[in-house]
Amino acid sequence: MGEKFSTSVFRDVQPLLGRIYGHPFITELAAGTLSPERFKVFIRQDWLYLIDFSHALAITAGRARESHIERILEASKMCLVVEREMHAGYFTRYGISTKLTDARKTPACIGYTSYLLAKAASGGVGEAMAALTPCFWIYREVGLHIVQQAEQAKNNPYSDWIDTYADKEFSDIVDGFVGLTDEVADEAGQPERDRMVKAFMTASRFEYHFWDDAYKMEEEY
Repeated sequence: MGEKFSTSVFRDVQPLLGRIYGHPFITELAAGTLSPERFKVFIRQDWLYLIDFSHALAITAGRARESHIERILEASKMCLVVEREMHAGYFTRYGISTKLTDARKTPACIGYTSYLLAKAASGGVGEAMAALTPCFWIYREVGLHIVQQAEQAKNNPYSDWIDTYADKEFSDIVDGFVGLTDEVADEAGQPERDRMVKAFMTASRFEYHFWDDAYKMEEEY
């Protein structure tokens, strides 16, 4: 057996991860200096994204082989519960409405969610899994990077966000989903595996643009 899918793509995504770590949204969030206006754009978009992300996961689970269905749904349920609890706290703190009519998607959010739903509905199951993986994985890596590389400012208003994604429980969920994606990749032929790599890298680029749009407050245009 050759190199694991996750080992290969994680090596390939390092340059992009470096750009994400150095993006002003992330550096200012780590320092606690990110403007509340920018964070509110981000957290609204993240909430809108999670709605479509959960749909994409459910569609993918429905197309997966029987032994993988429960594992996909369990991982997605645990992550969604954790993230929604964190979102609820910030929504209350900032008085953010949860009415869909009160928020517009940024271009990155529209592109990202449309891409995931398309892969879930019509791509191969492996391709869909690979496209869904960066959402879990990159958020975990960003949370760990902030904790490991930069001492958080005291009374950082974004500490709940950072702690959510640096938490060991969340990390264990991510490892489980990544492991399942590796299993699917191991069973795939080379053409499908190549499509999985492309899907993973495309979704990872959307992750960068998601933060970039929030920083530029593209939602407001």
